[in-house]
Amino acid sequence: MSVPSDHLALYFQWEVRTWARAYPLWRQTLQRVPGRAGQALALGERDGGLSLMLAEHGLTTVCSDLRGPTDRARELHRTLGWQKAITYESIDALAIPRPNASYDVVAFKSMLGALSTPERQAQALQEMHRVLKPGGVLLWAENLTATRAHRWLRHRFVAWEHYWRYLSLPQDLTLFAPFEQVEVRTTGLLANLGRTEGQRDLLGRIDAILCPITPRSWHTVAFGVALKGSR
Repeated sequence: MSVPSDHLALYFQWEVRTWARAYPLWRQTLQRVPGRAGQALALGERDGGLSLMLAEHGLTTVCSDLRGPTDRARELHRTLGWQKAITYESIDALAIPRPNASYDVVAFKSMLGALSTPERQAQALQEMHRVLKPGGVLLWAENLTATRAHRWLRHRFVAWEHYWRYLSLPQDLTLFAPFEQVEVRTTGLLANLGRTEGQRDLLGRIDAILCPITPRSWHTVAFGVALKGSR
């Protein structure tokens, strides 16, 4: 299934060129999910980008955020004709109000950091594992600590820096311990320094050259797929 570039922008919404590098892996994974019988949960959605992606891949999807998705999310889905495939809820990732084994797919992007501590991040991932069906998959993408320069700039210019906990690899792979298998890739270096989406797109093109030849510890984004065991 090929997706127009404008839909990638709708899915990923900011610093698109960087975060959308998760899409080929996610698409490959979603192609193995059983069609329109599949059920999905998108967490931390705000404006509903990943919910759109899941619906367009044939999944009946719950679009959720801690305080509920925005009106912009509902309008996006309605405009593209997916409102019947998507429902909206306020869901705390630390206590997902669903029985065990409810979903084929759970997805989130740039959400764990807001939980502030490794204990809360681990709890959220345990909840996601719990509500996945045996053999279900978690599609995830999260911010990394990156370089000293990134950390200094965030301290100076990022309003939520005081509570956000960026992941560090490989140490924080232990957060995914409940899962049987975790595939991890990293990307991003200069792009998140851009002040506008146009600048971030240009820098993201440069990152495509730099990321393969720089240490993973320098990168700003990790993404991957985590598989729940079949038992």
